[in-house]
Amino acid sequence: MEGSGEVTFSLESGSEYFKIDNITGELSTTGRRTDREKLPQCQMIFDENECFIDFEMSVIGPAQSWVDLYDGKVMVEDINDNTPSFPSPVLTLTVEENRPVGTLYLLPTATDRDFGTNGIERYELLPESAEGSVAGGSGRRGGPTAGGRRSGSGSEVGPAGEAGSGPGRSSVFELQVADTPDGDKQPQLIVKGALDRELRDSYELTLRVRDGGRPPRSSSALLRVLISDVNDNSPRFDRGLYEAELAENSLPGTPILQLRAADLDTGVNGQIEYVFGAATESVRRLLRLDESSGWLSVLHRIDREEVGQLRFSVLAKDRGQPPRTDRATVLLAVRDQNDNVPLIDIRKIGRIVLRGGVASVAEDVLVDTPIALVQVSDRDQAENGAVTCTIVGDVPFQLKPASDSESEQKKKYFLHTSAPLDYESAREYSVVIVAVDSGSPSLSSNNSLLVKVGDINDNPPIFSQALFQVSFPENNSPGDQVTTVLASDADDGKNAEIAYSLEPSAAGMFSIDPVKGAITANLVLDREQTDQYQFKVVARDKGTPTLQGSATVLVQVKDTNDNEPRFMQDVFTFYVKENLPPNSPVGMVTVMDADEGKNAELSLFIEEDNNIFSIDNDTGTIYSTMSFDREQQTTYSFKVKAIDGGEPPKSSTAMVSLYVMDENDNAPVITFPKNASYTLLPPSSNLRTVVATVLATDRDTGINADLNYSIVGGNPFKLFEIDSASGVISLVGKLTQKHYGLHRLVVQVNDSGQPSQYTTAMVHVFVNESVSNATIVEAQIARSLRTTLKQDIAGDPNYEMSKQRLSIVIGVVAGVMTVILIILVVVLARYCRPKKSKNGYEAGKKDPEDFFTPQQHDKSKKPKKDKKNKKSKQPLYSSIVTVEASKPNGQRYDSVNEKLTESPGMGRYRSMNGGPGSPDLGRHYKSSSPLPTVQLHPQSPTAGKKHQAVQELPPANTFVGTGDNISIESDHCSEYSCQTNNKYSKQSQHRTIHNQPIRNVKFGYLSSNDVTSLKRY
Repeated sequence: MEGSGEVTFSLESGSEYFKIDNITGELSTTGRRTDREKLPQCQMIFDENECFIDFEMSVIGPAQSWVDLYDGKVMVEDINDNTPSFPSPVLTLTVEENRPVGTLYLLPTATDRDFGTNGIERYELLPESAEGSVAGGSGRRGGPTAGGRRSGSGSEVGPAGEAGSGPGRSSVFELQVADTPDGDKQPQLIVKGALDRELRDSYELTLRVRDGGRPPRSSSALLRVLISDVNDNSPRFDRGLYEAELAENSLPGTPILQLRAADLDTGVNGQIEYVFGAATESVRRLLRLDESSGWLSVLHRIDREEVGQLRFSVLAKDRGQPPRTDRATVLLAVRDQNDNVPLIDIRKIGRIVLRGGVASVAEDVLVDTPIALVQVSDRDQAENGAVTCTIVGDVPFQLKPASDSESEQKKKYFLHTSAPLDYESAREYSVVIVAVDSGSPSLSSNNSLLVKVGDINDNPPIFSQALFQVSFPENNSPGDQVTTVLASDADDGKNAEIAYSLEPSAAGMFSIDPVKGAITANLVLDREQTDQYQFKVVARDKGTPTLQGSATVLVQVKDTNDNEPRFMQDVFTFYVKENLPPNSPVGMVTVMDADEGKNAELSLFIEEDNNIFSIDNDTGTIYSTMSFDREQQTTYSFKVKAIDGGEPPKSSTAMVSLYVMDENDNAPVITFPKNASYTLLPPSSNLRTVVATVLATDRDTGINADLNYSIVGGNPFKLFEIDSASGVISLVGKLTQKHYGLHRLVVQVNDSGQPSQYTTAMVHVFVNESVSNATIVEAQIARSLRTTLKQDIAGDPNYEMSKQRLSIVIGVVAGVMTVILIILVVVLARYCRPKKSKNGYEAGKKDPEDFFTPQQHDKSKKPKKDKKNKKSKQPLYSSIVTVEASKPNGQRYDSVNEKLTESPGMGRYRSMNGGPGSPDLGRHYKSSSPLPTVQLHPQSPTAGKKHQAVQELPPANTFVGTGDNISIESDHCSEYSCQTNNKYSKQSQHRTIHNQPIRNVKFGYLSSNDVTSLKRY
């Protein structure tokens, strides 16, 4: 605008920043530098194109005959004149060892007083090796940063620096940049490798921030990552409260008191460091706490006008990870004097409205935003007029000096927010500011500011619980209310009004009142079809923008007794083995009830009259109270009834059929022939002649009744064989003279069960042309029935004896001659010796020498002597070698009349006509049986080999051998007399040896062949 004539221009406001030419109307800036970041009206501007400086200009006519007033705005454009910086040049982050890969840690953010394109664009993580690539995230900040001072060094990065913006990685950590809802960039450190404090306890990385200006500005901070150890013991102070008094203006380094704490841990976890806890800035500025010794000393001179009393806490912190601490309170009094009260004046600043001591601040205001100007003055002079202003109480505000050029008597402070404000946490704060002068004694005054926090819609509705569990009965009526869910919103007004809705999946089954939150069922519910329903309820507020929250509703359909028990089958069929012990399980029934709880608690009952069965109510197992016998009853049928526990109860029944399976518990029964019967078989019978047929039955069935026949004894000549299936006995061998007589076949009938059962029978076959004397045959059968089955009865027992008679006669003659020769030698020897007695030998008289004792053949082996009878003299016959039969276990028979049936094949003997002085030789013989093992009396020669002697009987002895009726090892004549005229007589025959005078006795040793011959004899 250009004036003409007398028209002039005048700047009415905005002269701080602009000037105008009165004539031309040209608007220009003054010599004062315009800093956009310091303009109060631009502090809360989030758009780089909306920062303006207002001014007023008037156009004045000639002689001010008229005046036109115009308003104007000048847009202040931002330039990249501020370097982004971190809160501290060294950023410390503590990370626990053994943290899993992917653990995320938030890093401190940098600030840039510029915004928009000149604001923070990206963060970069430089590894320890500067030559490696960097791990970073790119992006731009969407809004301005808070004003204020930030520490850190800045440098411009040329185009070459942009080459490092690629996604590099470090060995253990990785940087991730997240976009916050406010549009800022949040650097995050991610663990991508294993952390082991014992291997490495710290990492030092470089975190760089860069803005988006042209040219860009950047700064770096040292990111120190400390790997902490595990810690489990906290330090403990020796007392909880330390009190001390300190003179004002004490010299720095003056000790005040020592705090002591102890830690039971060892190593780094037991190393204690002392740090300030809840301590004001003044405490940290004025006092020094030695972190090692715990000594509290003066760091700076303490002015009583600044601080009259210091109350703070000290933490004893060990070096474990995570660190454990203990807290002690320190009360420090400063002595001073003062007589003037400071004055405090609180005024508005910028756009924050302040009326009547009340300031209105929106809750989304940035941290470190100034909301009021506090001016403190003191009428005192010099030291007593020095005023210190502080805020009392725990409020999210702090005072910061407005300028550095103020005098001690007059100070200005900005009241800044020191923490985020939250309308939902606190809707107003009473900020009390206290001013203390430096007089002696000191005086103080205070003033308060009521800060009201304005609400924004920053809280979504929240339900009282994340999961609502509701029990709702089935068979309901449509429209019945299920439950009511309510949500709350910490906001106020319209931002807290809530509307409820259900997710689409539940819309058909349930509905909800949008205002009250009452949920109703639209349909009839059936628990047996669906036992629970789960859906989400959404609560939305009416703020701008709209926020919402949700909760899950779990409707458990409560059961009613509308289903009866159902067996898995209408008829249960079980197969059990017979002979099971009583109370054995025989089957299991399965029954189900679609209901649940008490309605599905089933009771099982057996419906039968004999009380044979019982049932386990928990498992459905059926038990028998008796042992089954298939041969008596093969099937059982009864009903099982199930009753549930509902009101009223419901029931159902099922039929049980039980079949008893056969066990091999019956041995075969031979029905023909009888053991006492016999069959006559002519010697002229042809081969394959049927001799007899064995018939047997078995009460079992199946394979258990499948019988097999076999001959297990009495067939030494293999004359007969039996058909294993039919039991037919056939002649398969040619009959000869030695086969004449009675044959006893031992037939065994086995079934095919497991284990097999068997029965044994005797089939007697009499081989002869005819039966001339049936009594003899019956006597032989009677003897056969008393004879053990191990002994074969087959044919003529004397047939082989006839062949051996000649050899036996020759042997007897030779033996008699040998005995006579020995007797002659002995008699001659006695006559050749000097006679010591007139009468010679007398019966029963002791003889000094034993002429009948044979000489030892092995001089190296001394005979064993009986110590008890060593001095006694023996009678004449005491040196005769005797032969004893051994019992099966090696014992000797010590009594003449002792029954010898314990040794197979041994007979019983008794003495006939024996005088008292004669030896009882009957006990040393057996009748018609093989010789047993020989046992020697102590008077016998004790050579290494056992001996047997053949002797001629004394004249006054006759012996009768009575054969054992049940001997099982006789060779030829043990069961039958050797007399041919009555060989099948039941009575045992006497074998008599005629009396002969004793003339010669010959002793000799028998070889094994001789012993064998004697056994046959």
